[in-house]
Amino acid sequence: MTATNDPADEVRANELVAAQFGPHRFYAGEGGGSEEFKSARFDVADLRGARFTDCDLTGLTIRDGWLVNVRISGYLSNLAINDVDVTDFVSAELDRRHPERVQFRGVRTADDFRAMWHTIERLWAQATERTARLPQSALAEQVDEEWSFEQTLRHLIFITDAWASRTVLDEPRPYHPLGLPQSWYPDADAAALGIDLAARPGYAEILAARADRMAVMRRVVTGLTDNGLGRLCQRSPAPGYPDEERPVADCVGVVMDEEIEHYRFAVRDLAVLEAR
Repeated sequence: MTATNDPADEVRANELVAAQFGPHRFYAGEGGGSEEFKSARFDVADLRGARFTDCDLTGLTIRDGWLVNVRISGYLSNLAINDVDVTDFVSAELDRRHPERVQFRGVRTADDFRAMWHTIERLWAQATERTARLPQSALAEQVDEEWSFEQTLRHLIFITDAWASRTVLDEPRPYHPLGLPQSWYPDADAAALGIDLAARPGYAEILAARADRMAVMRRVVTGLTDNGLGRLCQRSPAPGYPDEERPVADCVGVVMDEEIEHYRFAVRDLAVLEAR
């Protein structure tokens, strides 16, 4: 049994601040999620085909269940299956498949950030090269209801605008109209930023906007210095984010973390599209 004051709970609480601003909030607590099923019991219930998105499943117990063809993604800590904690195994396997995760965790200096961005550029160039062999319609297809490749690129455009141009470069309204905020971000707030959520741009248009934003990041990391990494940025990434000062290193780190994680999702889904 895990004690209620397990130090891992404190680690999780700290990491959730960052996690709730990912593709999903991964946390239903302060985010206003429904508590309809909090502490609910499902006995001899048929949950085949059920889907849980953006849900807080902390403390979930599944006893004598049938888990066949089950897929789980999200923040994992103290995850035990048949009394075996598989958290470290999952993390190690992800590191083996995606060594850029290991490289990112070791980033400390300005040169480290530059090397990390070079890796990110290389990975996305390889992924984009793969898309050239697919029909255009496939790039707008959502695999298992996840973002399409086009939507993923549009989201990373927004991330660069929010966490590089607005925070690090101190631009008040840098948002590209084709950017795609997180799923939790209110439509009205996105529209107020000049973002057109109803836009259906062509792939070439998305690639052009994406290339421009990647060039912005290249300029940012080129100009980084070790002393400058601690400079506090005064602007929040966008209305709705916590209004607090953040060091340059953290802001650039958010962009890179998003690039790495969405690359992982994108190539996972590209493999499905290629197999078809």
